[in-house]
Amino acid sequence: MGSGQVTDWQGKHVTVAGLGVSGIPAAKVLHARGAIVTVVNDGDDARAREQAAELEALGIAVRLGDGATLPEGTELIVTTPGWKPDKPLFVAAREAGVDIWGDVELAWRLRGPDAAPWLAVTGTNGKTTTVQMLASILKAAGLRTAAVGNIGVSLLDVVLGEEQYDVLAVELSSYQLHWAPSLRAHSAAVLNLAPDHLDWHGSMEAYAADKGRIYEGNRVACVYNVADKATEDLVREADVEEGCRAIGFTLGTPGPSQLGVVDGILVDRAFVENRHKNAQELAEVSDVNPPAPHNIANALAAAALARAFGVPAAAVRDGLRNFTPDAHRIAHVADVAGVAYIDDSKATNTHAAEASLAAYESIVWIAGGLAKGATFDELVAKSAKRLRGVVLIGKDRALIREALARHAPEVPVVDLDRTDTGAMLAAVQEAQRLAAAGDTVLLAPACASMDMFANYNKRGDAFAEAVRELDA
Repeated sequence: MGSGQVTDWQGKHVTVAGLGVSGIPAAKVLHARGAIVTVVNDGDDARAREQAAELEALGIAVRLGDGATLPEGTELIVTTPGWKPDKPLFVAAREAGVDIWGDVELAWRLRGPDAAPWLAVTGTNGKTTTVQMLASILKAAGLRTAAVGNIGVSLLDVVLGEEQYDVLAVELSSYQLHWAPSLRAHSAAVLNLAPDHLDWHGSMEAYAADKGRIYEGNRVACVYNVADKATEDLVREADVEEGCRAIGFTLGTPGPSQLGVVDGILVDRAFVENRHKNAQELAEVSDVNPPAPHNIANALAAAALARAFGVPAAAVRDGLRNFTPDAHRIAHVADVAGVAYIDDSKATNTHAAEASLAAYESIVWIAGGLAKGATFDELVAKSAKRLRGVVLIGKDRALIREALARHAPEVPVVDLDRTDTGAMLAAVQEAQRLAAAGDTVLLAPACASMDMFANYNKRGDAFAEAVRELDA
């Protein structure tokens, strides 16, 4: 199918892999354009049958319980992002010379000739917050924009919707980037790189390479994290348009072509006249909510992308002031007896937990859950001096306990061997017992939540509820 825009879908045989959030809209869009669509899905449960019935009523063929066989005559596969690259369906497709696109690739190719450019963000942690900050800054500049992509707003819906945009703030996961070969952003940022989803990508190198695809063909700026050399390496390797610049962000004093922090002020030495001598003040650290180090880094990355799009400095300040972070991201729940209780249930991996722990001086840490293959030695070694006590919950808590024994043997540890609904209240009560006035009790689990909770939101809610019970 080549890399050009596909304008004529009439009679094209397209297989959609997976019924998920992106599979159903993709199937409907392609069917409406005259493609002959077959949806294949591994599962065959009540929900899948209900979804299949809805599609079949439109005249779309659905095969449940068989996501492995390539349907006869397939000319293109459009996959939901979560399907692993080594699935038999994709192996068969590659052998048959059939292209595989993700929903993002499909959305990119269905854009009209006057479509809004994309400012794209990826990274192991901080993507959603950065994209929301970016959208807030763009809005403050009077631009029509939306935060879309991996954030829960389908790019297909946005690209094909009625509303006109000047620019889009797009969150992209490594999965989505893997399946988006022709995507070309106006400017893009990789916030950080830490081991995550390695079971899907197969190796750290493959994971990094997929993240790095976001820089391919950038026109104005490739934004990287000065503190994370791997992100700068990805910029070096990217094939960009002539004149596109590498722009760093740092929590230290910025050099030329960087954004950074000087005396509590976010400054720009990239998008100014004579950047070797001049700097533009953008905002104060206190304009960032909350002003934890990793969140200031997110704000600088968002500011860099906005400035690459020509947004004035005042809009950066106003956009950051107007921004409220989503729940369960270093959210202050309450102060009880001089102890601050912070909900960072979103810290589902070690990299996110490390950033969270770095934001406070004296911490009683609540951690544990599903480790997803992670190791905890580096995290514990880096954070040991901040820990006043630790309360461990969840299935893989022994891994953290062992790391604590190796790197922080003097820190008191409570190991809670229970997964019932009262477990979080017990954890918070134990944390209260270990904490003294001036400490922070921090829920930053460094693990996924699904062993005990439906998702990280429910885990954070349980924590907040437990804190409120203490307060009562």
